[in-house]
Amino acid sequence: MNTKTKITADDLLKKIQDLEPLIREHSGDAERECRLAPAVADALRDIGCYRMFRPLARGGLEFDPVSAFRVIEELARIDSAAGWNISIANASEPFGAWFSDEVTEEVFGPAGTTFAGAFNPPRIAVPVEGGYRLSGQTMFNSNCTAADWIIGLAIIMDGDQPRIGESGAPDMLITLFPIEEAEIVDNWDVVGMRGTGSHDVKVDDIFVPEGRAVPFVPLQTPGDAYSGPSHRLSVWTAVACNAISALGVAQAAIDEFIELAAVKVPAYTVKTIRDRSIVQLRLADACAKLGAARAFLHKTYNDAWLHAVDGGYMDMSQRAQCQLAASHSVMASAEAVELIHSIVGTAGIRNEQNFQRYFRDAHVITQHAFVCESRLEAVGQTMLGLDPDWPFFNF
Repeated sequence: MNTKTKITADDLLKKIQDLEPLIREHSGDAERECRLAPAVADALRDIGCYRMFRPLARGGLEFDPVSAFRVIEELARIDSAAGWNISIANASEPFGAWFSDEVTEEVFGPAGTTFAGAFNPPRIAVPVEGGYRLSGQTMFNSNCTAADWIIGLAIIMDGDQPRIGESGAPDMLITLFPIEEAEIVDNWDVVGMRGTGSHDVKVDDIFVPEGRAVPFVPLQTPGDAYSGPSHRLSVWTAVACNAISALGVAQAAIDEFIELAAVKVPAYTVKTIRDRSIVQLRLADACAKLGAARAFLHKTYNDAWLHAVDGGYMDMSQRAQCQLAASHSVMASAEAVELIHSIVGTAGIRNEQNFQRYFRDAHVITQHAFVCESRLEAVGQTMLGLDPDWPFFNF
């Protein structure tokens, strides 16, 4: 498919504005049922939200990172589960560059194709004629209930032992298989981000042809469909996708608090909470933390994008900056939500209010392995001239 598109982030944001009542209507259902409502997933699929990073040659929108970030944040502001599932589905898109044009035409080509997947723990891949027999169960497969394909990692086995590569680490594959060949293990029972439906996905000795199980090594030469600047960012747009929803959650908390502060009068007092100096101070602090984090993230990724457009590939310092900006966004967003929670009073503990959900969601995102605070340690290691212990810095 070689269909060009003139859809921009602003076009998509206008469509999302039209869908906002539908998304909000089903937000509570997603929270209770631990899955994004099918009506919401279908509506977002129809307007193109699941293919923002997909190349134009595969019917995608081929957005630059910041354009996609704007869309994801707005969705997360409306509903954390919608924002998160769109972000994670789009995080799968850059990995298409590792596969052949023939495979990406089959898998990424159909306009309605959506992805889910997770990398931990990796599955095991037993070599057979024409491909591999794949088995294993991975956690945190956000969007799996709406996905057509699952992407993940697998360790190649030689007998009952992992095959060890030249680096001394197990040889790893990145794999694609249809969701119909897998079992969704309904076990997503968590305190926050409940509506994402991030269940385990299990496969038992399924056949994956070698074209859909390729070595997961630093990318050299992508297929023609992925020859644009996006592939030069390697995995780093995927890493950032795990951070954007936190910004939207924090913005929603701030927006809702401003509305509440104008009318809420605390018990035993006569003035609204907006008249209290501590409220004014902490609200401003929350806005500053959020705005600074967003600006740092956008600038870092826009700089990386412009470098890629000029034909450049990311060096270690640029990768470290991208990781720093992504992890900092998550930490700062959680801090902003904490500030709002500290001044909202008992509205922050009532289930009929949204503040408790913002608090839960923001702190669950801080635990994601790709953007958690521990990743800052690896960033510091690179700054001090040490070898980082975060393996994705190799990509």
